[in-house]
Amino acid sequence: MVTVEADVEGVERRLVAGELICPGCSGVLAGWGYGRTRLLRDRHVLVRVRPRRSRCIGCAATHVLLPVGVLLRRADTLSVIGAALAARARGLGFRRIAVVVGRPAETVRGWLRRFAGRLEAVRVVFTRWLGAMDPDPVMPEPAGTRWADALTAITATVRAVGQRFVLGAVTPWEVVGAISSGRLLAPGWPGELINTSCP
Repeated sequence: MVTVEADVEGVERRLVAGELICPGCSGVLAGWGYGRTRLLRDRHVLVRVRPRRSRCIGCAATHVLLPVGVLLRRADTLSVIGAALAARARGLGFRRIAVVVGRPAETVRGWLRRFAGRLEAVRVVFTRWLGAMDPDPVMPEPAGTRWADALTAITATVRAVGQRFVLGAVTPWEVVGAISSGRLLAPGWPGELINTSCP
């Protein structure tokens, strides 16, 4: 899987131009059909996503091109899930967060449990990215809780990415999606395969 921008035409142009690179062998990715259409829940609307598939012309591996606002195997967009994670870092419980984001309490509790199991790893990954994005980074001070520490590292990294690159319409949570390669809540993340291409 490779994370790409949400602009379908832009992804297609990059595929045709040979600008997308295989994360396994650094070969060029070419178009290879489409994944199944999914309906994702955004704030107040359903979003139809049909990810492009690609095949490496070097190693023949196939990859789904996942838009940055989408997480692997989640029915909600990253903006909704991110709002829930941020609310938890501010001290809200899962039932109250569920009301705020308009999702079932059990769904929200699942997101929070998954993220809680990797708080330190997330803080480390985003702190490393902060160091890579800013030549003289100001490292975040402890924020009082492990949840707040993780979200502070995410916020500082997103800010550094925004100062280094022109992000245009890219949201902060889409930057998080790019850095995590859409795997923020997936089993096994963070692992060795972390998307290091320009967000």
